[in-house]
Amino acid sequence: MSSIEAIEVTVTAPIASFRNPLYQGIQVGLPCPPPSTVGGMLAATVGNWDSIPENTCFAMTFTAEGSGVDLETYHPAAAKAASRNATIKDRHFLTNITLTAWLLHDLDMWEKAIRTPVWPMRLGRSQDLATARTRRVHLAPGGTGTQGHALIPHATAPDPAVRDNGEQMQLPTAISIDRARTAWGTYRYSRTGCPAQITADYVTTDGQTLILLPPTHPNTALAAV
Repeated sequence: MSSIEAIEVTVTAPIASFRNPLYQGIQVGLPCPPPSTVGGMLAATVGNWDSIPENTCFAMTFTAEGSGVDLETYHPAAAKAASRNATIKDRHFLTNITLTAWLLHDLDMWEKAIRTPVWPMRLGRSQDLATARTRRVHLAPGGTGTQGHALIPHATAPDPAVRDNGEQMQLPTAISIDRARTAWGTYRYSRTGCPAQITADYVTTDGQTLILLPPTHPNTALAAV
């Protein structure tokens, strides 16, 4: 079967922090960005979600060279004024991160958006600036590839009972514009890279398996309710 052309987006940043939204009142960090975070970053380069088709999907891998914990001023959102007092909490962060995302449609649009983004590139918190570059690549449809550092849907893991396939996480896939509704998904990710061979939607020239994640458009969060 012939290959398909895609855009490979490589995002790098010295520091990134991804808070686990399942924990309230404490700052617990995730080992990789949720799909909703990556989708929001991509939407910022275009300018708004209205310019992005609702069925836009991407595959992604993520690596971090290190991690740490520092202190951050935390401003709780609460109805009572007494509960809104600022406090200091631990913040988990990752260092020297590399996010790679593959997009299969609207290649010219994404190439232009990444080159000259409407809004600054940020990954995670608003102050964590990032840089990005793109290149055109060819992907082989189907087959098998190495799981590596890919974020994959839990159901596609070769053996979800084996810890070496990565930790299982419940992550936000899409968040509505008013942030009132969230579409959740179950994913697996290996911090150290999993050597398992798994069935892929597409495979890169160096054997990396790519599995398209569900759409991250905010309208899909409304449809999921």
